[in-house]
Amino acid sequence: MNKINSEQIIQALQEGGEIAKLLTSYEPRQAQLDLLELITRAFNEDSFVMAEAGTGVGKSFAYLLPAIHFAVENKEKVVISTATITLQQQLYEKDIPLVVSAMPDAKIKAVIMKGRGNYLCMRRLDDALREPPLVIEEDDSDFDQLKRINEWAQNTKTGVRSELSFQPAENVWAGVCSESDLCPGVHCPWRENCFVFALRKEANNADIIVVNHHLLFADLSARYQGAGYENAVVLPPFNRLIIDEAHTIENAATSFFSAEFGRTGIFRQLGRLYHKRKRNKRGLLVRLCALMPSTLSGGDILDNMVQAVEKIRDSAQELDSRALELCGEQGVFRLSPNIQEIQLKETLFSSLKTLRKNIIAFTSMIRDITEELNDTQMADPSIWEIKAIIRRLEDIAEICDSFCKYQKFENDVLWIEKQRFSGTTPWAVFTKTPLDLSPKLKDSVFSPNKTVICVSATLAINGNFSFWSGRCGICDLEKRSVLSGCFPSPFPYSSAVLLAAPADAPLPDEDGWQDFIDKAAGKLAAIAGGSALALFTSYQSLRSAWTSAKAELEPLGIRCLKQGDDDRTRLLQDFLSDESACLFATDSFWEGVDAPGDTLRLVIICRLPFRTPDDPVFEARCEAVEKRGGNPFMELSLPHAVMKFKQGFGRLMRRSADHGVVAVLDGRLLKKKYGQIFLQSLPETRTSFSSFDNILQDIEQFFY
Repeated sequence: MNKINSEQIIQALQEGGEIAKLLTSYEPRQAQLDLLELITRAFNEDSFVMAEAGTGVGKSFAYLLPAIHFAVENKEKVVISTATITLQQQLYEKDIPLVVSAMPDAKIKAVIMKGRGNYLCMRRLDDALREPPLVIEEDDSDFDQLKRINEWAQNTKTGVRSELSFQPAENVWAGVCSESDLCPGVHCPWRENCFVFALRKEANNADIIVVNHHLLFADLSARYQGAGYENAVVLPPFNRLIIDEAHTIENAATSFFSAEFGRTGIFRQLGRLYHKRKRNKRGLLVRLCALMPSTLSGGDILDNMVQAVEKIRDSAQELDSRALELCGEQGVFRLSPNIQEIQLKETLFSSLKTLRKNIIAFTSMIRDITEELNDTQMADPSIWEIKAIIRRLEDIAEICDSFCKYQKFENDVLWIEKQRFSGTTPWAVFTKTPLDLSPKLKDSVFSPNKTVICVSATLAINGNFSFWSGRCGICDLEKRSVLSGCFPSPFPYSSAVLLAAPADAPLPDEDGWQDFIDKAAGKLAAIAGGSALALFTSYQSLRSAWTSAKAELEPLGIRCLKQGDDDRTRLLQDFLSDESACLFATDSFWEGVDAPGDTLRLVIICRLPFRTPDDPVFEARCEAVEKRGGNPFMELSLPHAVMKFKQGFGRLMRRSADHGVVAVLDGRLLKKKYGQIFLQSLPETRTSFSSFDNILQDIEQFFY
């Protein structure tokens, strides 16, 4: 291995260096150089890194420079994973080209890869054009969208959905996008025109591959489950990995190490197999009949298959009704040791067994029929899709069996949750999730790789990485070097930020707390003249505060935006385009909001972000901590809340010239001993801890 020279790399980021000269607003940052040196050391020593880099440190350049130098020097791939596609685009389109331009003598190839479902499949598009979408709700407008996609397909070089000039309906895109288990591979007649195949070929020759966490865990979970680490799976083989926004990897990994199903998903699969439109019979089963030898073909076989499909549909509908009853108004039901199992045997378990039995009967029937086909018939794309749907249905049957035998799965959480989209009928989702992800993360992310760099603005609690490292399994690695460090933000928090918390605020469980929030949020936003983000932990509380504040703020010319009134992206754009707006938001807005300058001058944290007690996975994990004699509040609830609190606080300062107020309206911050842990995890700021009326005066003085 050729070691890279940290001093030489650091010079590029120092004043007058190759990178510094290319940046219009360059500011020397010692924390950035220190982080770069730590990451360089990790590459040279085959080590792991846990690094907390405050906002403004410039962590992207701190890891890109060592990564690119190492990839070039050693002819090794480096995979860089980010939390979102937006961050992916920024790295690939802006940051990497800038670094590469400062290294004119080096030949560097970078590739961006998104989840497979983002890419068009030419084979499926061709099938869909010959037979309109295999979905229940098809109509003529769907076919018009298909024709527009086909026109675009003739000119696009990447086949990426984001390049489309319009937003296709979900059911239309789902019928033409690339899916791994629907891919015939070398047998595909469109292989030479395959966008995914071309991208993988390009990635195989790349030095730097930029992915998001979703795609990374699609690859890592497949390798963990048996695909191995030496061959190309979703990504080419690699053993050098950088994970940006690493505080999100436990959540990102959860979906890939979990298993779930719901009525809507089952119906979607069944609709692709068979459906009627007027008198026309359509679907993969109709195509299967057309492929069968003349000795087997006939209406009886199709009728038998359709009857089996309808049995699955009916039993899925029955199960969904039973599950929704169990979820009740709370919307969630967990199979835990203290439930009354006798009641479930005649309702839930009976319906689960019926669905499983009907799925097994149908899949057995299809396997018997396809055994009569010859090799040429089996190579037909329709058969590939049928086999994929069969596998998916069998996975559902397996989950049904797990729910019926839930007591044997002590290391998993089995739970049901009611879901619904606006204007739709609710449905139940059955989920099986690992109780503890750390062993899987250790074995899939860290153990197989030589270098893993984990960076984020929120990994430590008061300078300690124990909580995050325990959740991700990095602390259990034997004989492996783990480097760590906290690299503080260079932003002038001590002069630019006022942290305010009313000493007379009631506690959330006391009478009058919501009334206090309703009045306080409006008064705070009025003093700031808008430019405010109010963060909540429940939509009910948000709605109450928004209703009250709107009456006070709109006469002042301050628009009140509310999460749920539009999709997240459009709502955020609306907020950023109006410097006097106030946005009331919940969970997803605690992070990922970048509003520099006067677009955001006030962040209101209405309640400390402790997990809600009705979260079934979190509840089960707390019970597991208690069972082994630990303290679930100190070991789980508090650390989770502190890390999210830091994310919410971090919305305010996005540039060194930013300034403003963070107001925390939860009385526990000042009245409970653990409030000090929240305060100690923040950078040093100006403070105002007084009565609410005095705080209003301090904020007004701070602003004006």
